Amino acid sequence: MPRNPSTGVYSKPAGTTPSVGQVIDPVPWNALTTDLGNEITNSLPRDGSAPMVAPLKAAGGTVSAPGLGFASTPQTGLYLKGGGLLGFTQNGVDVWFDQALVYAAKSSDYTALASDGNAVHRFTAAATLTLTAAATLGANWHYCVIADGGDVTIDPNGVETIDGATTLVLKDGYSVNIICSGAAFFTNKLFARIQSKADSSAVGEFVVGLILSNNGGNPNTHIDFAAGSVRSGANFVSSAASFTKRVTGTFAAGTGAGGLDAGAVAANAAYFAYALRKDADLSFDVVLSTSPTIGGITTTLLTGYTIVKCIGVVLTDGSSNIRPFVLYPRDEYTFLTPVKDAVSVAISTTSALLALTVPNGVKVKAKLRFEFTSSATTNAVLLSDPAQGVLVAGAGSDGANVGTIQVANGFAVGSQEIWTNTSRQIRMTLGGATGSIWIWNDGFHFPCGRSS
Repeated sequence: MPRNPSTGVYSKPAGTTPSVGQVIDPVPWNALTTDLGNEITNSLPRDGSAPMVAPLKAAGGTVSAPGLGFASTPQTGLYLKGGGLLGFTQNGVDVWFDQALVYAAKSSDYTALASDGNAVHRFTAAATLTLTAAATLGANWHYCVIADGGDVTIDPNGVETIDGATTLVLKDGYSVNIICSGAAFFTNKLFARIQSKADSSAVGEFVVGLILSNNGGNPNTHIDFAAGSVRSGANFVSSAASFTKRVTGTFAAGTGAGGLDAGAVAANAAYFAYALRKDADLSFDVVLSTSPTIGGITTTLLTGYTIVKCIGVVLTDGSSNIRPFVLYPRDEYTFLTPVKDAVSVAISTTSALLALTVPNGVKVKAKLRFEFTSSATTNAVLLSDPAQGVLVAGAGSDGANVGTIQVANGFAVGSQEIWTNTSRQIRMTLGGATGSIWIWNDGFHFPCGRSS
């Protein structure tokens, strides 16, 4: 055909340029009229009555003179950017369109690439996120990071910075949007604002509600926890309804299930109750352990849980049953039946330690009542906190808290709240001669952080 398919230039057939008096040869002139008809047919009608039957090839254009524009506004339209990218311009100003958002989960260290622009990556474990050089990523590159299983350390390339620092540690449970300027990285500052308010690893601790009590139907084996919430540092969990655990089984998720971290329930033992937060859905649960510290809990059965804080303690008796108790405000426990921790125990001027029925491994304030007898008529007992060291009973020394005997072999009574050592002991000594003492234990204060 006379029209060049690459350039679109039309060239007439040879023999179709006549001169005056020339006899016209019908062959080339018929070819000319046929070509003209074909080209008219292949031209796009201005009234839009027929569509294109092949791709439309527009000029590359520029941002100020787009290859495809409009008669009324020639600076608005489409043009070809560098690198074969399509550009959009409005009145000669480039219009930016983002890459498609792409989500992916990461479980280990990762390097963010230019192709990750506008991506959202959720890290399900502690990891280091390395950023490709800012110049390579270019201005306007942006990226979202979610820490959902461990802290994520964001490390820019070389000496480049993020928010002016060499690294940024994104705490587990938080997210951040990263923006590249072409020379450095910045964030939306939300995480930094949270940290400036209160460091996410040290935002205080408290226990609200979650009052412990013997279960009404199974008081010997089951412990109820009232609705409430608890926080320790960055960890928080709550329960909108009451919750029950039993001491006759190892831990299983849910109310009414076993609660022990390991082993079987023991006689005359203390079981510390710890609030748990399930990592997957942040739901509440409780584990019971003989360990007075989180570090000593057996965690074999606790995969997928965060141990938040100790919220109370229960004691068992000689038959491995839970001792009946009432928990009052400020973590004050009262036994429904007082425990006799001393029955006619010999006491003398030699200071001695006496074990009580209280939690082991922690200091508690025991609520004690005493009765003392002696053959001497002027004799008194001093019961004290072992942290005070060895004291000497008597008016001329460190005093006493069980009144002096007025009649030989008579009785004196007294009461006091006394702190124990971590071996459940208090110290006792006598002012003179010898005697015997009875001690009733009404309960103890074990501070977990409740105020009501």
